[in-house]
Amino acid sequence: MTETEITRAGFAAIIGAPNAGKSTLTNRLVGAKVAIVTHKVQTTRFPVRGVAQVGDAQIVLVDTPGIFVAKRRLDRAMVKAAWSGAADADAIVHLIDSSAWVADKAGNATGAQKMSIADDLRVIEQLKLTEKRAFLALNKIDLFPHDQVLPVMGELNDTGVYDEIFMISAENGDGVGRLSAALADRMPAGTALYPPDQTADLPMRLLAAEVTREKLLLRMHQELPYQLMVETESWEERKDGSVRVQQVIIVGRDGHKAMVLGKNGASIKEIGRMARKELIEMLDRPVHLFLFVKVDEKWQERRDSYSGIGLEFDV
Repeated sequence: MTETEITRAGFAAIIGAPNAGKSTLTNRLVGAKVAIVTHKVQTTRFPVRGVAQVGDAQIVLVDTPGIFVAKRRLDRAMVKAAWSGAADADAIVHLIDSSAWVADKAGNATGAQKMSIADDLRVIEQLKLTEKRAFLALNKIDLFPHDQVLPVMGELNDTGVYDEIFMISAENGDGVGRLSAALADRMPAGTALYPPDQTADLPMRLLAAEVTREKLLLRMHQELPYQLMVETESWEERKDGSVRVQQVIIVGRDGHKAMVLGKNGASIKEIGRMARKELIEMLDRPVHLFLFVKVDEKWQERRDSYSGIGLEFDV
């Protein structure tokens, strides 16, 4: 599709509780990876824009951080970014982990699922408060018989904040086509906001840092807290067509540094290998990736730690 064939273009924000599947849905709608995905909650820290084209419509998808009870500065900044991403959107998708609600109806919801439901209810109250309308996307419907979600649909529909309800599986794509078409219909008339071959507006230096952070979370599992960040310190284009990337992994404690490095450096080598492999696939050229680990106990209280990833410090 060429830029001139786009007759409608706008923004669609995907909001919801942590681990509802927002990044997976964004990647599914775009058809390419623009947001990191792990089994951890609170993976996304700032709005990531992915660009999808449906018919003659261009949809700029804003994958926001999870909305939850925020206590620390970083958490408050993430939640502020989530609502900011929805404020001026032409369409809002409230993504809900329907398996949590189904389990709750059956009386066997876990503590994490109950927390997810509480976060969903907070989103609903905020939508009411701001008089915002949204599409409701009930995710993870592949995990249970569909008739079990009918009471959940009824309860959520009665809140009065949703225009339409979609049953989807972001993981395997079930029902996503209908949601995509509905979002396209909501886009206002206008020309393309991005070139037709562009899938994201995330700077490559930042996306590369996110790729490495994803591999850290996947590798470390429960061992490493979320109080870490990755910065791309240098990005050097080389004459042979390759790129040299140097990144620093910032952690809060010496013990965390030891975890990232691993015995004889085994962990950081594997993290670097996985990140390098994905970056080579994304860039379609050789990548020389160099990782270093730095301890900074107060990085979450430094203003420049936030500005670099598009978050507000004073929240």
